[in-house]
Amino acid sequence: MIKRRSGPVRNERTHQEILEATAQLFALGGYDKLTIEGIAQEARVGKQTIYRWWKSKGDLVAECLIAGMLLPDRLALPNTGDIRGDLHRWLTEIFRIISEPNTEGMLRSLISGAAENPQIGARIRESLIGTESITGRLKAGIGQGQNLYEGAPFDHIAEAFVGAVVLRVLSRTPPSPEDATALINAIIGPAPPTLRSPQ
Repeated sequence: MIKRRSGPVRNERTHQEILEATAQLFALGGYDKLTIEGIAQEARVGKQTIYRWWKSKGDLVAECLIAGMLLPDRLALPNTGDIRGDLHRWLTEIFRIISEPNTEGMLRSLISGAAENPQIGARIRESLIGTESITGRLKAGIGQGQNLYEGAPFDHIAEAFVGAVVLRVLSRTPPSPEDATALINAIIGPAPPTLRSPQ
């Protein structure tokens, strides 16, 4: 006897269309103007279809973020081969996003979605601390003259960067131009003398 699957069956095409509609409307009006009603209308589905798969707007936005459909060029960690410089550019851009009215709510929704949904939290960890992201890049920085060495607690270092960003989002503390450098220095240490700019 074949055991039938219980619960809603997700149509992958409809699922993708909802994500695309979310990303498109977000680009037009930002997080605060994004509504489930508007997404449903843009994707040509009923609101009940969206709520069947996502509990809230925050969950939906979180999945779009993880899928790289929202601000992909701004949230990705650059890869120029200079881990310190890339971390600085990445943190500076995230702090800039936090200070923008149309995007700060998006990052809060990602944190909220992770708190409510273990799957979102697991995917965030994988995307931010996976081999191809911060942890992997830190390991690749060994031998670049940075304070990185074989056996360093790379996962914990990556978590420290992510945790600092999360705290900044939750506290809504306005970033300053020096924050990225100060944070990098605090977590992986100041740049070795040979990498510092001459006075």
